[in-house]
Amino acid sequence: MVYYFSSNTVSPSAFIYVGKDKVENEELIKHGWQEDVWFHVDNLSSAHIYVRLPEDQDWEHMDQALLTDCAQLTKANSIEGNKKDNITIVYTPWSNLKKDGSMAVGQVGFKDQKKVKRVHVEKRENPIVNRLNKTKVEKFPDLREEKEARLKELRSRDRDAVQARRKEEARVAKERKEKAWQRDHAYDDLFSEENIAQSSNQDRSEDFLDDFF
Repeated sequence: MVYYFSSNTVSPSAFIYVGKDKVENEELIKHGWQEDVWFHVDNLSSAHIYVRLPEDQDWEHMDQALLTDCAQLTKANSIEGNKKDNITIVYTPWSNLKKDGSMAVGQVGFKDQKKVKRVHVEKRENPIVNRLNKTKVEKFPDLREEKEARLKELRSRDRDAVQARRKEEARVAKERKEKAWQRDHAYDDLFSEENIAQSSNQDRSEDFLDDFF
């Protein structure tokens, strides 16, 4: 089971989700998206909270209100962390999570510590947690299928982008070729038989010079 939340601090609303237990967390770790950012209470047991950002948004410059929502929800979903003040929440892109066979179920590490950021949470903010809990929905998604569908969509989009780029490159190349041909043949008409004949004195009448007097 996966719990889904919605944060209206941004427009459109942000999509936040969390696994029911450590077994479900394994599935979330395995089938996350590139746009996902992972949250966890530092040095304490807690749920794995994810927020799915827009594709064009940098995780390091997340909206501050959304960041606060995620941090508060992470704190609220930690048995020990929820009882304490002045805790630290760590967050990092899903792609930076590291999992190997030596780790316990639900446990993760990081590929690059430089991509791990921290946010201080002074205390639980009930208005924020209550607002988010009102949006809570329980679902039983096929995470593998959703991930495969997403990857298929991305591949299709990449193919479309490549085709569009090639089409544009062909159009530009054709336009350049046509301009080059026009430049190279700009004076071709000057040497046509008709123009040569018109400029020649050979076929003119004997009194054509009278026009000049």
